Amino acid sequence: MDLRALSDRVEIEDLLTRYAHAVDTRDWDLYRSVFTPDALIDYTSSGGPAGDLDETVAFLEVALDHFEMTQHLISNVDARLGDDTAEVTAVFNNPMRLPGGTVWFTGGRYHHDLVRTEDGWRSHRLVEESLWFDRSPMGDPNSDRT
Repeated sequence: MDLRALSDRVEIEDLLTRYAHAVDTRDWDLYRSVFTPDALIDYTSSGGPAGDLDETVAFLEVALDHFEMTQHLISNVDARLGDDTAEVTAVFNNPMRLPGGTVWFTGGRYHHDLVRTEDGWRSHRLVEESLWFDRSPMGDPNSDRT
């Protein structure tokens, strides 16, 4: 692995960390910095929308307001690098606490299509693949999958 590939992998892991931090702190300017302006973000596997950056931020502002805290843990990053593109899959685990202390958990994979920009790597497309839910008061959106 050459120096550029190593540098790209570190930058990509930093991007995923920035994503997690932005969502958990509800820093929507930081969240926007993870994506290209024309990004498509798909949260349909967890019951959310698929939409552009503005639609997604508007959804998250309301949806995450129901929680006292969230903690996105991202690991097992698989980055398939091209010259100025990368296909990245990473595992997530996300405990979420509701008012009153009830905690529920979800886990799955993030699939990012990244592009190298003048400002570094950015996600042009994110598809969340929710794989499991535990103690969700809303039920498991995946329960009817075969």
